[in-house]
Amino acid sequence: MNTQNKKHQLRNWLLALIAILIVGILIFWPTDYFIESPGEAVPVSQFIKSKNKKPDNFYLVTVSVTSRPASILQYLWSYTKPYDERVPSKELLGGQTSVQYNELQDWYMETSQQNAIYYAAKKAGKKHSLQYLGVYVMEVQKNSSFKHKLRIGDTVLGANGHRFHSTEEMMTYLRKQKIGSKITISVLREKQTKKISGKVVKVKGTNKPGIGIQLVEHVEVKTKPKLAINAGEIGGPSAGLMFTLESYEVFSKQNLSHGHKIAGTGTISPTGKVGIIGGVDKKVVAASREGAEVFFAPTDSSSVKKSETNYAVAKRTAKKIHTKMKIVPVDTFDDALNYLKSHY
Repeated sequence: MNTQNKKHQLRNWLLALIAILIVGILIFWPTDYFIESPGEAVPVSQFIKSKNKKPDNFYLVTVSVTSRPASILQYLWSYTKPYDERVPSKELLGGQTSVQYNELQDWYMETSQQNAIYYAAKKAGKKHSLQYLGVYVMEVQKNSSFKHKLRIGDTVLGANGHRFHSTEEMMTYLRKQKIGSKITISVLREKQTKKISGKVVKVKGTNKPGIGIQLVEHVEVKTKPKLAINAGEIGGPSAGLMFTLESYEVFSKQNLSHGHKIAGTGTISPTGKVGIIGGVDKKVVAASREGAEVFFAPTDSSSVKKSETNYAVAKRTAKKIHTKMKIVPVDTFDDALNYLKSHY
């Protein structure tokens, strides 16, 4: 083999190696973005455990999120899909690790389930009780003296030997304390109670005394008849409305859907208020793919402009994808219930 052929062969090998490296980088090199895309519409009945359980046509809808930051190839490919969204890691995780983020979603889901069962039983006239257990720590603010002492998922039970019986009671007590004063809180962590000391600070956003945490109420609901919800690996609070509809149907022994596929989204409060969620455009796409006839969308505008409410975004998305699915506005559980009773 002459020298020219050897050089030609070497060049080909180098080009092949470079091509392999480029492909490898595209496939495996991570970006700082997660990809959110339309998920699935899943029958709610499969998550309900009750003696009165029966199949129905209520569907919760999910948003699919990559389990880790997207590779360069995934990032670029997402631009070919109109409802894929590239979300910066900092925006999605909020400074938390992926593990902490997933734990947070699990706790939101648990609270959503408890609220759904409680309100459904109350609405159906069944025996129900709501036991306050404390508050989940969802985030510790940077200026909090408990920043490296509390963990996400800890349950705050009381302070300075005083046991709280409601979130309002806790907030009232903390706001009576002086900024900078020492405070010792009781915390439930991994089934063990711990005492953790720190100082009272100005809570970000309110400038009132507190310990500087974002929280969600930790409660336990008991009903008669018994009903439990287990959504498996699905996290977040956005299935609250659909859980409540399914639970109410079980408690009341009514047939609300009459064979029609009903999807929707929205958080639920213990008073039946339906709250906004994220990714509603992706959920509309997923529900339409499943063949849902109705999609309940929250109208709450307390934290967004009216043109950006879940309902407004859902309407625009439905128009874009030319779906026959009807987008129905809901502000409370009664809005959804009255719609079903008047149309089916």
